[in-house]
This record gives sequence, C-alpha cells and structure tokens, in this order.
Amino acid sequence: METWDAIRARRNVRAYEDRPIPPEHLERILEAAWRTPSSMNEQPWDFVVCTDREALRQLGETWRYAKHVGGSAATVVLVAPVPGDQDTRDWIFYDMGQATMQMMLAAADLGIGSSHAALEDQALARQVLGIPEDRFCVGLVAFGYPADRPLQPIERPDRRPLDQVIHRERW
Repeated sequence: METWDAIRARRNVRAYEDRPIPPEHLERILEAAWRTPSSMNEQPWDFVVCTDREALRQLGETWRYAKHVGGSAATVVLVAPVPGDQDTRDWIFYDMGQATMQMMLAAADLGIGSSHAALEDQALARQVLGIPEDRFCVGLVAFGYPADRPLQPIERPDRRPLDQVIHRERW
C-alpha cells in the first residue's frame, strides 16, 4: 500500500481475527516507532511489545475503554520516564502521539488494523509487564487483522467536510 492509501485506509479497529502478526511485520511497525522524530531528539520512549494472551487480557483491564486490547494479536505499550514538570510531560505526550500515529500508519500499510487507548491503572501495567517505578505508561496501541472488513482506502470518510475545517491565512 502507498503512504497516501495507508492514510486513507487507517481507521480504529477494535475487533480482530484470531491470527498472529508475522514477526517481520511486527518489527516493521516497531521500527516505524523507533524512527519517529522527537522534541530535541530526546527519544523519551521505550516500547513494550506484548503478545501473550493472558497479559493482553490484563492490559485490557487498565482502562474501561481498553477491553479490545485483550483480543489483539499484539499490543505495544508506550513507556516514558516519569516527568519532573508539566513542560516535560507535555512534550513526552506530544512525541508519543507521533510515535503512535507512525506505528498505526505502518500497520495500515501492511493491512493490519490498530487502535490506541489510554491507560489508568499504572500499577496493573507495571505488574503485568515488569515496568520500573521511575517509568510510566503513556498509552497502548493494539494491533491485529480486522475482524469485520479488510483495510482499504475510504472514499467518503465520516468526517466534517474539508472546507469546514481548513482556514487559509485567517479564521
């Protein structure tokens, strides 16, 4: 799939086929995260990849809207140092957002669906994945093959019209 097609095909997928992701595809998704630009090239991230069924189920319990994680083929947990101040926290979240989107586009390019989720229960995530206390989980990105329909470019997305959201020069 071409980049533009991946952008047009990407959608949040929360129901997955019971099919593993080939290791080389998972590595490509992870390389996309690794190659993400970051503020001042700080690279504030670590990525914990989880494919274990029981661990995925438990990660799905870390937030009320993360249940779909339990049915994914793989989930990447984005981990960062506990920030010392609000400015640092802000750029960590900004950088992690870029890494999330880059992984999701790489997955779409491979026909793999994805959906991101926040995470509330830090203690459970630390316990399940062995994450040290000086780190926190920024979020989760679940991956798997869509159970409903394959990814393909969406001609008419459910979006506000482009001419209503784009302002040129001024509001």
